[in-house]
Amino acid sequence: MKRFLLSSIAATLFSSSVLAETIIHAGTLLAVPGKKPLKEQSVIIEDGRITSIRPGYVNRDDAEVIDLKDSFVMPGLMDMHVHLQTELGPKNDSEALKMSMPLTQMRSQMFGMRILKSGFTTVRDAGNSGEEMYAMRDAINNGWVDGPRIIAAGGVGITGGHADISGVSPELMALHDDKTRTVCDGPYDCRRATRHTIKYGADFIKITSTGGVLTDRATGTGQQMEIDELKEVVLAAQRMGRKVASHAHQEEGIIAALEAGVDSIEHGTYAGPRAHKLFKETGAYLVPTLLAGDTVVQLAKNTDVLSEAQKEKAIRVGTDMRGNFRKAVDAGVKIAFGTDSGVSKHGINAREAVLMSEAGMDNMAILQSATVNAADLIDMSDSLGTIESGKYADIIATNGSPLDNIEELLDVDFVMKGGKVFKD
Repeated sequence: MKRFLLSSIAATLFSSSVLAETIIHAGTLLAVPGKKPLKEQSVIIEDGRITSIRPGYVNRDDAEVIDLKDSFVMPGLMDMHVHLQTELGPKNDSEALKMSMPLTQMRSQMFGMRILKSGFTTVRDAGNSGEEMYAMRDAINNGWVDGPRIIAAGGVGITGGHADISGVSPELMALHDDKTRTVCDGPYDCRRATRHTIKYGADFIKITSTGGVLTDRATGTGQQMEIDELKEVVLAAQRMGRKVASHAHQEEGIIAALEAGVDSIEHGTYAGPRAHKLFKETGAYLVPTLLAGDTVVQLAKNTDVLSEAQKEKAIRVGTDMRGNFRKAVDAGVKIAFGTDSGVSKHGINAREAVLMSEAGMDNMAILQSATVNAADLIDMSDSLGTIESGKYADIIATNGSPLDNIEELLDVDFVMKGGKVFKD
């Protein structure tokens, strides 16, 4: 009898965990950003994936129906540049000293949920303490914790460059140096560092071909990695099936990274006609991060969060970002949506779309950058980016149409990731 009861309980638990069919009644459905929205459609979902899209409002006795008849329904948004382990603020130094890595990672999960509930179902984490972020990625994929789908970077940079530690005592820098094997010098050492970070779980490689705003040294934003180092990183990554993203501000560093074969340029602040030509020749994406630029300008002007070395770079680079982004759009450069969230606050990622619109980018093109283009950049077009049969049921809804008013993305009303509702 006892064995029978246990078997019955186990069978009940198992059957309740199997996802039933779900039907979304979409008043307006932008199934494929770039194409015309459809009216009065039903999206059929089973086991976390879309099985079909039917005209009209389909009803079935054994299906759960989600009523979005008064909403604008579209694929989940994707942010191609976040840093989930951090959020820029006045307590960063003390947090770095006092917070354990396990506690930092638990906070990362909180940041991830803020992003997910704001409508971003997939993110590309562009550099953190790698092994902990790989663990969070895997825990989310296994269903152990909730969060956005994470594509996690392994960072590779040169000694003293933007990816290396700065702004602390020599003793702390030495302690950090003892714990990392991803800072490199020279082509062959950078090849080793690339292989090392892939070994430990990197989905893609993030390099820093130029200096950065938040490096706490007055080392500028010009080219830092040499072309032979860049080429070795790209080659080593490609040999092991990984793409490469390069942080880059000044045009010389952008051009060097593109010539080396990177797949995306992050920020791309001072890209000019020569860089635009290379973007189109190579097919690389620009991930603009206008929100980061806007954030650091405000911090530099109105707070003491940044050091003097950082403030000078922040005001110059952040101010120049928007105008140069418009030039890249006009030149036909491919754009993938990215915010540098972590510099900005997590959960306000859609502010990037507003800034892109204010800079002159068409609203439909903005939605494409955060769906179709982002999926292409991470090689997941077969599973993400559109609402089509066979793809993950990553679906969001807004009250009004972001095609008419991009600010609708600031208040996403419904979020589903992999068939599971996170905001309703």
